Amino acid sequence: PTRRSSDLRDWLALAALAFAQFVVVVDATIVNVALPSIQHDFGLAVNRLTWVVNGYVLTAAGLLLVGGRIGDLYGRRRMFLSGTVVFALASLTAGLAPNAAVLVASRFVQGGGEALMSPAAMSLIALLFRDDKARARAFGILGGVAGAAAVAGVVLSGLLTGLASWRWVFLINVPIAAVPLIAVPRLVSESRAPGTQRHLHLPSMILVTASLVSVVFGLLQSAHESWTAAPVAAPIGIGLVGLAVFVAVQARATEPLVPLRFFANRVRASGIVSIAFLSSASAAVFFLFVLYMQDVLGYSPLRSGLAWLPFCAAFMPGLMLSTRLINRYSARAALVVGLASGGVGVLLLSRAPVHGSFLLDLAPAMVLTAFGFGVTNPALQHAAMHGVSEHDAGLGAGTASTVMQMGGAVGLAVFVATALRQQGHLAAAGVGELGAMAGGIQLALRLAALLLMAGAAVTAVLMRPGRPAAVPDGD
Repeated sequence: PTRRSSDLRDWLALAALAFAQFVVVVDATIVNVALPSIQHDFGLAVNRLTWVVNGYVLTAAGLLLVGGRIGDLYGRRRMFLSGTVVFALASLTAGLAPNAAVLVASRFVQGGGEALMSPAAMSLIALLFRDDKARARAFGILGGVAGAAAVAGVVLSGLLTGLASWRWVFLINVPIAAVPLIAVPRLVSESRAPGTQRHLHLPSMILVTASLVSVVFGLLQSAHESWTAAPVAAPIGIGLVGLAVFVAVQARATEPLVPLRFFANRVRASGIVSIAFLSSASAAVFFLFVLYMQDVLGYSPLRSGLAWLPFCAAFMPGLMLSTRLINRYSARAALVVGLASGGVGVLLLSRAPVHGSFLLDLAPAMVLTAFGFGVTNPALQHAAMHGVSEHDAGLGAGTASTVMQMGGAVGLAVFVATALRQQGHLAAAGVGELGAMAGGIQLALRLAALLLMAGAAVTAVLMRPGRPAAVPDGD
């Protein structure tokens, strides 16, 4: 084929792979608004209802790193297609679930599907676009899809739950997933790490997966237990010890599952650190602001979903600026601008008054927050996948996705617990129910804003010029 036809094929492949990422990100946000309806239909207690979300998070966070590495060794396209099939079938069984047990089991399987498809998609995109400018543009498009999907999940959840049934928040994934399943085999060639033995060290796989699952389980338990309680402290402690043992094993292994030299690339390591800042803060922002709209302002699920449309509109200019900043200056410039802008926007959101006006109190702050997140997202992916090759693209994508999931779990655990604790203090001091709830959300959002600003400062230092940008990865 001519260069022009090859370029067109690459961009069509990007569209198909990005479509699959759209499904994954939508699914991560679409369920939240539907939870009250699910609870009502199945008569679930709160502790069982949380597993509709937690089951997915637990499986995905535990398996993403291994899923990315499996793609490197056994074929990224193969893993992408396999994961998409698993995800679609689990979405179907979730939407048709006759009882809560089937629904929760389906959510666990969905998380496993994401762990195969998401790192494979990101690594395939990184290898399709090897030129820095083309890769920045590709990740800008992917970031736009992810940001639009995050907001679309909230909007669609309100529409589907309010106008149809909660079951459609899962069933809608099935026809959407069919698009990449048809297109990707025709547009993307198989790729895997060259010259690498097709061997996965099973003890290392079990150790890292069990350790990550243990940490996330402890974080999820913190939603209804204190940090010092055994159900929280024990699994987190065990998981951290397991991860330390895993790192020690990898340092000595002749064929490690995760070569530690991968993290010697300064730009890549800094991008992964920045992901932790953004994912922790953004997960809390989305959760707490949906809570504020529905529980404090009294918005219906439909109105709450539509209220996020300005966020979606403002996200796009941020994406365009991000690509320009990366190409003209560096990913560092885009990350600092994006994290700082997002931090100021969340600080404005933290005003969150009891009788807030959408036009005066919500929309301007949402626009600035969305713009900052839009600038940050492509730059994060560009930095985290900096210098990846056929040897380690899946590992890079799996690491970035794992940090994203872990950061979100930490952010929700810490900031939601902070909001609830502050709400209790205010209620004990005689503040009314809505005032106490708003006060808790305000404090948590202020802390999330500070975290984003701290992320901008840390990124500026870690990625400062004047030092070698990368250490060769080797084979």
